[in-house]
Amino acid sequence: MLHYKKNLTKVLHYFTLLKQSLLGVETDYTTGNIQKAVILLAIPMMLEMIMESVFALVDLYFVGHLENSSYAIQTVGLTESVLTVMYSIAIGMSMAATAVVSRRIGEKNPDEAAHAGMQAIIVAFVMTLILSILGIIYAPDILRLMGATEETVKAGTLFARIMMGSSMVIMLLFLINGIFRGAGNAAIAMRSLWIANICNIILCPVFINGWGIVPAFGLTGAAMATAIGRSIGVIYQLFCLFNGKHQLKIKLHHFDIDWPVMKSLIGIATPGILQFVIGSCSWIFLAELVATTGGDHGSAGYQTALRLMMFFMLPAWGMSNAAATLVGQNLGAKQFQRAEDSVLATVKYNMIFMVIVTVLFLFFGDWLVSFFTNDIQIKEVAQRAMRIMSSAFIFYGIGMVMMNALNGAGDTKTPTWINFFGFWFLQIPLAYVLTKYAEMGPTGVFIAIPVAETAIAITTFIFFKRGKWKSIKV
Repeated sequence: MLHYKKNLTKVLHYFTLLKQSLLGVETDYTTGNIQKAVILLAIPMMLEMIMESVFALVDLYFVGHLENSSYAIQTVGLTESVLTVMYSIAIGMSMAATAVVSRRIGEKNPDEAAHAGMQAIIVAFVMTLILSILGIIYAPDILRLMGATEETVKAGTLFARIMMGSSMVIMLLFLINGIFRGAGNAAIAMRSLWIANICNIILCPVFINGWGIVPAFGLTGAAMATAIGRSIGVIYQLFCLFNGKHQLKIKLHHFDIDWPVMKSLIGIATPGILQFVIGSCSWIFLAELVATTGGDHGSAGYQTALRLMMFFMLPAWGMSNAAATLVGQNLGAKQFQRAEDSVLATVKYNMIFMVIVTVLFLFFGDWLVSFFTNDIQIKEVAQRAMRIMSSAFIFYGIGMVMMNALNGAGDTKTPTWINFFGFWFLQIPLAYVLTKYAEMGPTGVFIAIPVAETAIAITTFIFFKRGKWKSIKV
């Protein structure tokens, strides 16, 4: 009876934590139980990232059932590959915002945290506006550069233009969520992605297939639905940001240009942006390598596998974001050992999650691929890619946490150098040699990915344990 009561108490305790994490109860993460802090932050962050990955999967599902689906799937995949550059800038800026906002919150200075957040939005707005215009103008040329056939360019140019033109919305969605995560209110970030995705799921079949007075836009409809869905999510973010009910109380003077703060943010964001641009360019090169050696079906299969992989990887990335917030706030509170212990606790949870994902890919990968395409050739490539790439998922999980821990401390330079050597001096050359000289085709790319990611994870862990990140000032 006593054993039963203890188990019931544990269940109720975890249920209470789940409820608190989803409601977004404001908590001081510089004191109290570390495991509780990780859970309170990780659950909404994981759910947030699941919703981010759903965007691509929803588009992939609906366009995968269109006529000439190989063109449609390739367009979605190649456009997403190019947009990863924009995601890199958005993530880099949100990384800087999280690092500075979390540090100020740890120092118990929410007014300066709000000021830093608004300065980050001003910087990001200017940067993104230029890139959006360029994306709209040169969309067909970008698709050709990525290795798309003329048929694919003709079918997907409007889709690419809408997606690239909505870069401002993508930027704001990432950046404002980074501000909320730095403040420790991950639930708002989660809800904004849920709202955006629900809208996308509803609008996708309507705009793609048509309904009532709405005509069928086909592939273009997927871009329209995604852009509108994300815009609604940003509107919700802005409402929460300006309603004055949370730690971050935005005031008019927070928008006054503050060059020292902007310089600090750019100083953190620049290597952070470069960090992800390095990875994004590597993925773009790999996508082009698969497209030129595997044809339309090889490219579509690879893109399908990547979308499924990212669906499960992004929740792990969400959990690792908890480490960034905990590190930033605890460094601000001068709790150095607690910052390190928080990271190691997050690593443990992420490893458990990635073991489960590995099992899913190995035993249910064929079924997952079949859900998104009926083409036998696409399915064969996607299934092979999933089996190979999932071999190092545990190392992916470790590397993510370590990277985000360093970034959360404001040490964005170390992960940047690790990515530079890991992707450009290991992954790309290895993929090229295996694909071209060993004549392995797309399989060479599939092998190079887990090899490089494992090396990156081990190297990042070594740098984390050295502890120099504890002395970074932001």
